[in-house]
Amino acid sequence: MSGFTDIGVEKHGHVTLIEIRRPPLNFFDLSLIRQIADALEQIDDDIDARAVVLASQGKAFCAGANFNRPADFDGDAASGDGTTGDLYREAVRIFSNKKPIVAAVQGAAIGGGLGLAVSADFRVACPEARFAANFTRLGFHPGFGLTVTLPEVIGKNNAALMFYTSRRVTGEEAFKMGLANILVPQDQVRAEAFKLAHEIAENSPLGLMSTRATMRAGLADRVKAQTDHELAEQTWLRETEDFQEGIKATAERRAGNFKGR
Repeated sequence: MSGFTDIGVEKHGHVTLIEIRRPPLNFFDLSLIRQIADALEQIDDDIDARAVVLASQGKAFCAGANFNRPADFDGDAASGDGTTGDLYREAVRIFSNKKPIVAAVQGAAIGGGLGLAVSADFRVACPEARFAANFTRLGFHPGFGLTVTLPEVIGKNNAALMFYTSRRVTGEEAFKMGLANILVPQDQVRAEAFKLAHEIAENSPLGLMSTRATMRAGLADRVKAQTDHELAEQTWLRETEDFQEGIKATAERRAGNFKGR
């Protein structure tokens, strides 16, 4: 596979690696999410590919959108960056893929980066990993379909706790609540993710895809409906004073001085 600028795609037997290559923090934008969706569609068309490992270079798995670059989350039609709605349409394509994905989370998965990690079927993490849905700390609303996907992984109450507090969940805490399926030392995360992916790939590819389609029945449709709602909430919140304060406070590494307007 070729033609990608921000990801690498490599075949390892029946397992295909998609590696995000925007170190150290691997911020995402429309282009990156589209490239991942395109790669997954190509993998779906490859009869020899049975499972995927989604990994990243650098210290973070994906730190979400770069709020110091507004086009990364608000869109810039002139530059071709698209809009948040465009990004969410690409995200729905990721949830529409046919083959199991194992995410190797070696560092922070924050905001939309958490959404990307949760789009995978399974997550391998380490004590140094951090998972955060930090949207309310920004004066914002969760996105990337997390309001439907995260409760399905860890339960509604645990998801609400993460949303309401914006706290960073450690690798150990993520493992206890089921957000991480496997916990290993940091230098073993990718190898363990490949081990799980190869175990999956040993099975009948048709039976595997059929079973996965049953287990994830309607997921892409639910994500589509929920991202439509998330986008509507994000649109009006983006115009508030609290959102501007949340962005500023995060950049200055301090608590926000919110006014409720």
